[in-house]
Amino acid sequence: MNRRDCLALLGILAVWPPSVLAQQPTAPRRLGVLSVTSADDVIGRTALAEALAAHGWKDQDNLEIDWRSGAGDRARVAQLADDLIARKPDILLALGTPSVEELRRRTTTIPIVFAVVTDPVSQGFVQNLAHPGSNITGFTDYDGPLAGKWLEMLTQVTPKVSRVFVVYNPATAPFAALMLHTVEEAARTLHVTVEPAPVHDVASIAALASRKDGGFLVLPDFFAIANRAPLLAAIEQAHLPAVFCIRAFVDEGGLMSYSTDSAEQLRRAAGYIDRILKGARAADLPVQNPTKFELAINLKTAKALGVTLSPNLLAIANEVIE
Repeated sequence: MNRRDCLALLGILAVWPPSVLAQQPTAPRRLGVLSVTSADDVIGRTALAEALAAHGWKDQDNLEIDWRSGAGDRARVAQLADDLIARKPDILLALGTPSVEELRRRTTTIPIVFAVVTDPVSQGFVQNLAHPGSNITGFTDYDGPLAGKWLEMLTQVTPKVSRVFVVYNPATAPFAALMLHTVEEAARTLHVTVEPAPVHDVASIAALASRKDGGFLVLPDFFAIANRAPLLAAIEQAHLPAVFCIRAFVDEGGLMSYSTDSAEQLRRAAGYIDRILKGARAADLPVQNPTKFELAINLKTAKALGVTLSPNLLAIANEVIE
């Protein structure tokens, strides 16, 4: 463009009213989402889209959402993290501990909001809850006493459970040692023997069917969530009571669960995404612990197992499937 054309353009812009200039379209912001489990499994993209829309952010309008899901495969999560970072998003949402681990290795500048993550301080994601101190903040799915609560629930089953197998995948639940410590402390008070039962693939899940004389405690592990069907089948074959980390297990035949509300986690995360897109710094937004828990019990499963649950436990249940 020559000097004369440039001056002419500036003259046109000068006489346009501010309201016209304000109406010129702006590029949508970009949100990258990395989930350890599948896109519509437990924590779905529809719930996230609805939560963001409540703050005025609409997918394919003023916000583009790039969703990537690892289906419980840690190596796949790493590959997807590379893909998301290459797309240069304005902000990232990490669902699950492995997602946070992979994204933080690749960026120290793009804001990361996490949800469904256990003890981010001990895992080194943030300096402390009140002052995260970096580009990462979000919402945990676990507080200290919760693992002990799961164990206590198993002691309220008749016939009495005196040994508990704690199920998790070390690759997708690196925080398991933290929870095991809490479970073992509670076990001493409850006079229960705790035995770790790590699983790595579907074959090792199937091997759980041979466990006898005890009960199962399934930690909040996205590998377990992604492989609910074979896990529930193995536990059913073992014919032992079990307590789970999320409600979906109970809906599909598990005995009982005590967990945070996943939809609530997403709503709160959407609030932080909104604030950061409007200029807030992740380092200034405190990490928040869960505020809402729900207890679900499947009495049909209890009957099939030939066990009874204490009246006190049934009285406080949020949902009882009969």
